[in-house]
Amino acid sequence: MNHAARHIGRTLALVLPVVLVLSGTLAVTRVPWAAPSESQILAASSGTASSSQPKARAAHEVLRDRLLTELQEKDPGVALTHLQEATEKRPSLAGHCMEIARALGKAAVAKYGSVRRAHAYSRPVCDTSFATGVIHAN
Repeated sequence: MNHAARHIGRTLALVLPVVLVLSGTLAVTRVPWAAPSESQILAASSGTASSSQPKARAAHEVLRDRLLTELQEKDPGVALTHLQEATEKRPSLAGHCMEIARALGKAAVAKYGSVRRAHAYSRPVCDTSFATGVIHAN
């Protein structure tokens, strides 16, 4: 009886960590915080990262680029609204909100060629960082 219990214990000690590592690896292979239009799946089973593979971009960089494109296609008000919604939906982006809002302010000045016209879209998203970006665009 004692021998069987030891055998079971040793087997569990060897198998359990492997099962936990594999289940954890499978759990993080899908990235749920990526933009809904993009389906990013990480290759967790790949041995070493190749330098020829493109680097995964951070969520705040993807958001910033998407909002800058939206600002060009529509107007800064729409982009600021979506920035506010994104930071409320994913609080991890709040740390980058001011940086993104400043970039939107600079892009608005570049789009309209006028600080006054770009400033008309200013609103208190991320502590008036959009207005700061408009002012420092010159």
